[in-house]
Amino acid sequence: MQLITPVSIAKSPNPISYASEILSLGSCFAENISEKLEYFKFRNVVNPFGILFSPDAIEKFIAYAVSGKVFSEADVFFHNERWHCFDAHSDLSDPDRQRLIADLNHRISSAREKMATATHFIITPGTAWVYRKIDTDALVANCHKVPQREFSKEWLSPDAVCASVRSIIDRILELNPTARIIFTISPVRHLKDGIIQNQMSKSNLISGLHQALQGMPNCHYFPSFEIVMDELRDYRFYASDMMHPNQLAIDYIWEKFVAAWISASEYETMQEVDGIRKALAHRPFNPDSEQHRKFLESLEKRIGQIREKLPLASFT
Repeated sequence: MQLITPVSIAKSPNPISYASEILSLGSCFAENISEKLEYFKFRNVVNPFGILFSPDAIEKFIAYAVSGKVFSEADVFFHNERWHCFDAHSDLSDPDRQRLIADLNHRISSAREKMATATHFIITPGTAWVYRKIDTDALVANCHKVPQREFSKEWLSPDAVCASVRSIIDRILELNPTARIIFTISPVRHLKDGIIQNQMSKSNLISGLHQALQGMPNCHYFPSFEIVMDELRDYRFYASDMMHPNQLAIDYIWEKFVAAWISASEYETMQEVDGIRKALAHRPFNPDSEQHRKFLESLEKRIGQIREKLPLASFT
């Protein structure tokens, strides 16, 4: 008896290995998948400008990185005792203006370097709803709690989503023609927009994204949203806020991602990394015992062996 409707996902012919370099951009779900990649010690960089929810925000960040934009005092503003940038998440905001500008420029420069060498990009838009600053007519990535009256709220049509995704693809491949780009729609629900409006938003993302991916051999779709909607159709797979997938759901999606996008030749190494991390988290009953001393010696030997395969991995 089958009690779910499974989502079929083909194995990628260009999977991720420990030799791969990954750049992940997008919503908080991009951070969830990146935490898994980092746990297993893959080479992954996530959201240099913080969480970016809309395709437009992701597109703008990539355009800045490819063009080598230099941020200045004109790109930041002061609000609630901190300096902010409308193109970056509030996690980057800083009480010191020059320090924020220097941080933005460092991050954009580092992102360009990473984009030029990355083998895989994971792009995860979360919403088609966007905010436009009324006085500048510019779309913003984050409102930074500036009064809502200073913005107009609108949503990207499927055609606008398609145009934004095509621009993302073109700019990435302009800099890095051999990169593989994995798109996925965040399953996180944006209920502050309204239940109906959230569905409208996800529908526009899905429609526009699939339109953009037609005829793009370097680009692929991973069905995170569909897995949650069809295989995990139950509130027990949501966190207490009823918006974010809980850890069980994230683990389930990760297993699907591994099966589709991680090279099978790396599974043994992943198991060993997992074993080392669990061993490091172990709290001994008697840290001065001979048994614990031998345990630490064995663990140090295992770490040395894995570092021969993954010299950049740190287990501190």
